[in-house]
Amino acid sequence: MLVLLSPAKKLDYDSPVRTTLHAEPLFVKQAAELIKVLKKKSVEDIAGLMKLSDALAQLNADRYAEWKPRFTEADSRQAILAFNGDVYEGLDAPSLSDSQLKWAQQHVAMLSGLYGVLRPLDLMRPYRLEMGTRLETGSGTNLYQFWGSTIAKYLNEQLAETPDGKKGKGVVVNLASEEYFKAVDLKTLNARVVQCVFQDYKSDAWKIISFHAKRARGLMARYIIQNKVKQPEKLAGFDAEGYAFAKEVSSEDRLVFRRRQA
Repeated sequence: MLVLLSPAKKLDYDSPVRTTLHAEPLFVKQAAELIKVLKKKSVEDIAGLMKLSDALAQLNADRYAEWKPRFTEADSRQAILAFNGDVYEGLDAPSLSDSQLKWAQQHVAMLSGLYGVLRPLDLMRPYRLEMGTRLETGSGTNLYQFWGSTIAKYLNEQLAETPDGKKGKGVVVNLASEEYFKAVDLKTLNARVVQCVFQDYKSDAWKIISFHAKRARGLMARYIIQNKVKQPEKLAGFDAEGYAFAKEVSSEDRLVFRRRQA
């Protein structure tokens, strides 16, 4: 079973890192190809392409200029510790033990516009490149065309290496956003996909509230890592921060979790 997560726009390269565990990212060659294209863009081009302020566009132009296909703990950081958005606040990776991080390295995949797939302990240099960006390359007019079937092929290989003890297809637990999951070529992917949905009760109705749902995805990823969950049926035990499995509105491949806040 593999867990898919989206990256975060917000990054943390300042707080202390409590582990020396690290690995090389998988698709450095492809990332270097994208960086080569991005380095040719002006600050104004980057601002328009990614809808960024001038200051953020300049920051990322500088990042592209400084990017190198080599990674050290001095200039890079483990991906799961570098991302710092709502999902990763729920995941709270800095509090995981080294043994838990090692397990996550084999069972969690973070999708990335620049790096394709980042495993939790893969070192990454800071960047901003969302998967939905219409960046033209030799492979097409956007990043979905650039990555093609590469991500799905990797997931297939990783699922073959981490069997859950049952015959048949492996399982992908999708905790990524729609924008990022679209980068997984479902025609190539040889796996059952299980979607987790998180709803809160508001204004007399069950609703997906973006901020809460993002945090809940991180909480679910943490639950899976801490409990070394390998079968999707075990996900029903998730109960962090008031959520509970809603069997009556769930299906085999769409697991709904609900909570009522006081």
